[in-house]
Amino acid sequence: MKTNRDRQPHRLVSRKGQFALNVVRLGLPRLHLADLYHGLLTLSWPKFFILISLLYVLTNSLFAIAYLAGGNCIANARPGSFPDAFYFSVQTMATIGYGSMYPRTDYANTIVAVQAFFALWGVAMVTGLAFSRFSKPTARVIFSRVAAIAPFNGVPTLMYRTANQRFNQILEAQQRATLIRDEVTSDGDYMRRFYDLTLVRSQSPIFALTWTVMHVIDENSPLYKLSAKDLIEQQAEIVITLTGIDETVSQTIHARHSFVASEILWNMKFVDIISRTPQGKRVVDYTCFHEVKPIEDKL
Repeated sequence: MKTNRDRQPHRLVSRKGQFALNVVRLGLPRLHLADLYHGLLTLSWPKFFILISLLYVLTNSLFAIAYLAGGNCIANARPGSFPDAFYFSVQTMATIGYGSMYPRTDYANTIVAVQAFFALWGVAMVTGLAFSRFSKPTARVIFSRVAAIAPFNGVPTLMYRTANQRFNQILEAQQRATLIRDEVTSDGDYMRRFYDLTLVRSQSPIFALTWTVMHVIDENSPLYKLSAKDLIEQQAEIVITLTGIDETVSQTIHARHSFVASEILWNMKFVDIISRTPQGKRVVDYTCFHEVKPIEDKL
């Protein structure tokens, strides 16, 4: 029988910052009308484009069938021709009006009025959704692929890197780090516990370049006296959250990342990526952003 220690590690937060990808939720409805707007905003752009395209074709097809049900009600259209009725529906919905086809009966004019009203609301809703998706604030923050544990001022310290990929500033940036690990209580119950990790500097008034975040592993740290083997056995994961204000759009942005036990490297330190030109300008070499190197004094 497999125990909790035999399970493969599953992230609570993916490398792309998405949450709960590895969580299966049972007993909840998959779709709720109250969450329709939220679902349309969170769809990927390809899925959103495909959905809108399908709705567009379906809507015009239904109106084309309605026009065909009225017999020869469209002038200059071939009797019983679905393509002609479909393209007339497209022209009506888009208010193009080439003039070659037009409604010739009261029935057709009634369907045109209904479709014009439907198109008025449909175009407004799709335009609003597209604008909301474009205007939704996003962060382009990268995190180092690994975290490192190495002595800093003689004390073991957990470190990882973050950087702002945009050529602007994130104002009042804040970071939080949380250790998540498996524990068994004295009663034998399995629990997934959360522990806040105190950071040396958790805030930055101006986050424009890079930021090396550190957590000192002292007697008050949840990582105190733990080894790499302990973190693997406990299915440990360190979840990082970053929030701040994008100075360009003046809106709050956020980013997430996590490190599982195999991505926490011991007795390693990050390669220095900051230097200066002969003219005194500061240089940040992002090509070495994820690189680490071993230290001489092991923990």
